Amino acid sequence: MAHNPNMTHLKINQPVTALPPLWVRCDSSDPEGTCWLGAEPIATNNSITGIDLYVVSCKADKSYSINLEDLKNSHKKRHHLSTVTARGFAQYELLKSTALDDTVPTSQTTITLDISWSPVDEILQIPPLSSTATLNIKVESGDPRSPLNRLHRELKFLLVLADGLRTGVTEWPAPLEAKSAVELVQEFLNDLNKLDGFGDSTKKDTETVKHDSAAFDRSIECLFTVRGDLDFAEQLWCKMSSSVISYQDLVKCFTLVIQSLQCGDIQPWLHSGSNSLLSKLIYQSYHGTMDTVSLSGTLPVQMLLEIGLDKLKKDYISFFIGQELASLNHLEYFISPSVDIQEQVDRVQKLHHILEIIVSCKLFIKPQHELLFSLTQSCIKYYKQNPLDEQHIFQLPVRPTAVKNLYQSEKPQKWRVEINSGQKKVKTVWQLSDSLPVDHLNCHKPDFSDLTLNSSLEERISFTNMVTCSQVHFK
Repeated sequence: MAHNPNMTHLKINQPVTALPPLWVRCDSSDPEGTCWLGAEPIATNNSITGIDLYVVSCKADKSYSINLEDLKNSHKKRHHLSTVTARGFAQYELLKSTALDDTVPTSQTTITLDISWSPVDEILQIPPLSSTATLNIKVESGDPRSPLNRLHRELKFLLVLADGLRTGVTEWPAPLEAKSAVELVQEFLNDLNKLDGFGDSTKKDTETVKHDSAAFDRSIECLFTVRGDLDFAEQLWCKMSSSVISYQDLVKCFTLVIQSLQCGDIQPWLHSGSNSLLSKLIYQSYHGTMDTVSLSGTLPVQMLLEIGLDKLKKDYISFFIGQELASLNHLEYFISPSVDIQEQVDRVQKLHHILEIIVSCKLFIKPQHELLFSLTQSCIKYYKQNPLDEQHIFQLPVRPTAVKNLYQSEKPQKWRVEINSGQKKVKTVWQLSDSLPVDHLNCHKPDFSDLTLNSSLEERISFTNMVTCSQVHFK
């Protein structure tokens, strides 16, 4: 009333300072299920010329009945229009991770497909192939069901070492091996000694990996097990990362290794390009002279951290280059040894998250190689400029024809139609969703106990949501 210049009897001095939008939260107890009432001023040339009035309703309803033409006619009548347009939106939940049991926390991994199109032919129309579609991908590392679980365990141990190097306090995780680290390393060195001093028996010619589906699955399986071309330092990392439980273990294990090198009992082979202290000692041992190393302070922790970094970097390089998803030039930022060791750990952690994203997409939505390549490049670009963020949602535009098998026979998590005549705020919205769209209302939500695709979800409760807008003009 204060904004309405026709209310002269109120004797309000004009112009009036614009009031902020007013929204009233409701409890949906009325027959229409009203949950919000809103009023927002209409401004023209810095003056208030009217008010937009909004009504938002929400109901839990399995027997909803609505007709698209009725929605259009209602909008036309409310706003005195002769023509309107309808735009559709649908969201499909392709992947949702939930808790295995009470002891394992719920993963935040989700993959959804957003599709929009116009015109809309009917309520709950299946999006046409001419639509605009976007994949929304959020992946949390460390799901115990992931084929990358072994690699993630190695990464977590790497982070333990990095924290210990930075703070001076190391929280050693529980061992995965029954034997002690010292026993495992001694057996490893004995086995190498039996091979006439050369530790190259595990070196294997690896098959050239092409980016067909079977090769991709094999490459994932390689990460799930172990690469076939691990050098001495990488094998040592595998044994120590699964068994070391104390600083004393570190010192004893590296003492055994250095003594074997000094005595010439072993002459292990290494991949080229390593700058770790252990690698330098091994190269020196080839010539019969080695620097004296004092295994004290943080040096043993740094030695193990260095060989772990080298090993994980090669794991990621093997995957991304083998799948033709990235080149060495693309990966240079993540694998460069020219930054300090803590920054190297941070960048390797980013690279692992990219791998988790790619593998999750491959396993659950099976996109074509060009989509995986685009997604990889998008993730690489993001992480070159931003810190690690596993809550970040990566968006990838896709052609509906490339993902039609993911949604055409599925029920959308959310379906919406917006009816308007060109004005941004003046529209009628009707939405059907399987989750409560309003935070302050309490309704039963179904619970799912496994990681599933949309097609295997149980019957969902449906929520209908309606937004209408009416305009009051002062002149």
